[in-house]
Amino acid sequence: MSNVQDSNFFAEIFSNDLDFEKTALEIFQFQSKENPVYKNYIEQLKINPFEIRSIFQIPFLPIQFFKTHHIVTQPQTLNINPDSYRDQTVFTSSGTTGNETSKHYVTDLKIYERSFLKSFELFYGNIEDYCFLALLPSYLERKDSSLIYMSDLLIKKSKHLKSGFYLANIDELHLALQELEKKNQKTILLGVTYALLDFAEKFPMKFKHTAIIETGGMKGKRKEMLREEVHEILSYAFGVEKIHSEYGMTELLSQAYSNGSGIFFSPPWMKILIRDVNDPMVLVENGKSGGINIIDLANIYSCSFIATQDLGKKYSDGSFEILGRFDESDLRGCNLMIE
Repeated sequence: MSNVQDSNFFAEIFSNDLDFEKTALEIFQFQSKENPVYKNYIEQLKINPFEIRSIFQIPFLPIQFFKTHHIVTQPQTLNINPDSYRDQTVFTSSGTTGNETSKHYVTDLKIYERSFLKSFELFYGNIEDYCFLALLPSYLERKDSSLIYMSDLLIKKSKHLKSGFYLANIDELHLALQELEKKNQKTILLGVTYALLDFAEKFPMKFKHTAIIETGGMKGKRKEMLREEVHEILSYAFGVEKIHSEYGMTELLSQAYSNGSGIFFSPPWMKILIRDVNDPMVLVENGKSGGINIIDLANIYSCSFIATQDLGKKYSDGSFEILGRFDESDLRGCNLMIE
């Protein structure tokens, strides 16, 4: 394995012979030294990074810090002038009125592109085999969405004339899907939950060659619903047995996918751990519910070790399911550095 500070290191993260634990520990040592916020957080916990010998000992940074701090691992030893070191882009979460949004400062977009393209291929195969349709109106209205960036490149990579974004032109989307189904064209319809429900109500139709991937989120457009209820409605409207799901977030550069069973699988460079709801420093065994911790090796230049606000359960094969979210009053362990 190359040194973490080697510019080619990220390519090896996505190699077929990835040694996950060894790589994660190398990245942890790198980030515990070169990421000022994460370094400070570890110091507040009175943890000695050199005593960490397993991924199960690594402290996870509460995801709320992406709302209040500049989370960047600046490679000081890469012969880069700190004054010229700049973020290539900043992805932000959608947020709601009155709430502060998360900001993910991305210094190398090639890593993100490599991550989501290879992940898609692992779960669905060659992108050029598909027509890719994105029904993401609330995201498309923003220019700093990581989901829009991902969808835009998938659309371009598909090279299909019908691939594209749909904002309010759902009549056109309906016609496109009808045509694609008649041509037996493999199609991906990626949509935010409320938009898929709106489309299902107006244009129910039977799919034989289209996979529906919902990304979650009502964005205040509809009342919140259980995932099972959403999937039941969409399955009935479109005549399919399963609705697929994508699990990702602004603070990550990787995504997990579900083929419709509600069980998610991560790409090899992303791992889920479950923490105790009362003690964020304690992990629970497989099959027990708790807070979701994520190791995302693609986050090499931000923070790869994130404690999310999601509740979930992990299984022995590495798969996991999402059970809900913490209430703000239930969050623990994230007040060490509140400014």
